[in-house]
Amino acid sequence: MARTPKHPPFEIRGSGIQGKGAFATRRIRKGTWIVEYTGARITHEVADRIYNDRSTHTFLFTVDEHTVIDATEGGGDARFINHSCDPNCDAWNAAGEIWIVASRDIGPGDELTYDYGLSWAGESEAEAFTRYPCRCGAASCQGTMLVRGERGGGSGTPREPGAGSRTSREREAGSGTSRGSGEVAAR
Repeated sequence: MARTPKHPPFEIRGSGIQGKGAFATRRIRKGTWIVEYTGARITHEVADRIYNDRSTHTFLFTVDEHTVIDATEGGGDARFINHSCDPNCDAWNAAGEIWIVASRDIGPGDELTYDYGLSWAGESEAEAFTRYPCRCGAASCQGTMLVRGERGGGSGTPREPGAGSRTSREREAGSGTSRGSGEVAAR
């Protein structure tokens, strides 16, 4: 399994997308395993108890139907990677480890991003889309971090390395079982 390098190829600083972001400090080639998303591993039930306020800002990442990573406890810099509708990275689930992997070549100074792919349940579409706006500024921006037309459940977990679809998150807004990460991530 890949390991986060001692000197990762990015730094954390202010982002035009939201709060803090991760920016490449050197060229990153497509396919590079950049950083592992780390933190305390908790159950969905524990996450629901801790984050029951319908907050839109947490550092939770769904691993599978049993496990969530809470990057507020021992989390690393991957939690600062922001959402984009035109991402340059993907989130991969490699044997239960969540890795951020370059989906194309990334130049020095470029902000690292991936598509949060959030889905929702318990709110109207209008409420959910208003709660989770996208600020990526991409020409292809959909205006939301939510996957359009995907209500409740969704695929919910990062893709396996080599898998065809690019889904990386689960979001069930208002149901108490939402997941996300990053500076603007959903809870």
